Amino acid sequence: MIAQKVRTNVYLDSEMKEQAKNIFKKYGVSLSDAINMFLTQSVMERGLPFEMKIPNNETINAIEEARNGINTEDITLEELERESKQCLQ
Repeated sequence: MIAQKVRTNVYLDSEMKEQAKNIFKKYGVSLSDAINMFLTQSVMERGLPFEMKIPNNETINAIEEARNGINTEDITLEELERESKQCLQ
């Protein structure tokens, strides 16, 4: 059975659209194909085909602090490896 195609208009952020098209192009997929894949997965999953989470206030604050270099410390790879091994013991 051949699916009937219909034309749909959507409003997209122009820069985001171009960035997405460049990504899809690397896979040999058009923007239209990518949208159809998204819709197909949405129908199969009976929802969004990926997990969406809204971070809580504690996580939002931690993200902001990390972006601003607050409450962070420099650590070498060796120190990280040593600490991770201690956690596994």
